[in-house]
Amino acid sequence: MIDLNLLDTEGVNENSRNIDKKSTLEVLETINREDQKVAEVVREILPDIEKAIEAIYEKVRNGGRIIYIGAGTSGRLGVLDASECPPTYGVDPGLVRGIIAGGYKALHSAIEGAEDVKEEAVKDLEDIGFSNQDALVGLAASGRTPYVISALEYANKLGAVTASISCVRNAEVSKTAQYPIEAIVGPEVVTGSTRMKAGTAQKLILNMISTTVMIKLGKVYGNLMVDVKATNRKLMVRAKRIIEMTTDLRGSEAEELFIESGFSVKTAIVMNKTGSTKEEAEILLDLNEGRISRAIEYTEKSEEKHYEQ
Repeated sequence: MIDLNLLDTEGVNENSRNIDKKSTLEVLETINREDQKVAEVVREILPDIEKAIEAIYEKVRNGGRIIYIGAGTSGRLGVLDASECPPTYGVDPGLVRGIIAGGYKALHSAIEGAEDVKEEAVKDLEDIGFSNQDALVGLAASGRTPYVISALEYANKLGAVTASISCVRNAEVSKTAQYPIEAIVGPEVVTGSTRMKAGTAQKLILNMISTTVMIKLGKVYGNLMVDVKATNRKLMVRAKRIIEMTTDLRGSEAEELFIESGFSVKTAIVMNKTGSTKEEAEILLDLNEGRISRAIEYTEKSEEKHYEQ
């Protein structure tokens, strides 16, 4: 029998006890005051998030994947974060994947019993060929979802990196994950509705994980998404604009360089910054793990050595 009274996510919020009697504006003010606490809670656990990201990055750097797994709101948030990585960073859809208990249908229709079926978690990981090369992030606001715990146990046996994100102290998932993250946001405005503060905290942390890993993978130059794939008119304009923002080229000149680069923003920038050909720029990026700043520095250092000789 689960004692909900022991879970931080199930506590009664004294600040919203009479929210049903409040005006619309008062309801909004109550929700907003509670939401403001979330970012501070996440700030306090940045060292735990850092440890998880460093381990996850090493797996991805060496050819592995990031797999999010969860049930209900937690699972949906994982799928959301994963689905946004390809259009934002130009990565393969398989690099960051989200798995939700109950499958695709659970994304839009609640399948509450799915979170208790431990065997399905292993099957779902086997179906995507999960291995010790990958990193698994288990999402469970309550910290006790059997489906998520089973997935983490299976991943540990394989030798994969495992992390967890929960919103309760001493969570069960924390005992299983190698890198536990606990964001204690306190009782929800509506008791037990973890799609609110707990969901916000989880999304903030997922943003940090995927964004930081992508930055470390060289998908960002300055603060620009330089691996964007120009698959439609809007993205074509964005790609040209990024080239203009990072070089001294404008209009047709930027467009011509983009075409010459094989429609690669990163290659175009390196070509412009180093005076290299498309092929030379691609080699420079390969030598420097796809990071533009390092490719430029590499060229500058090579030129300095040549000059000294």
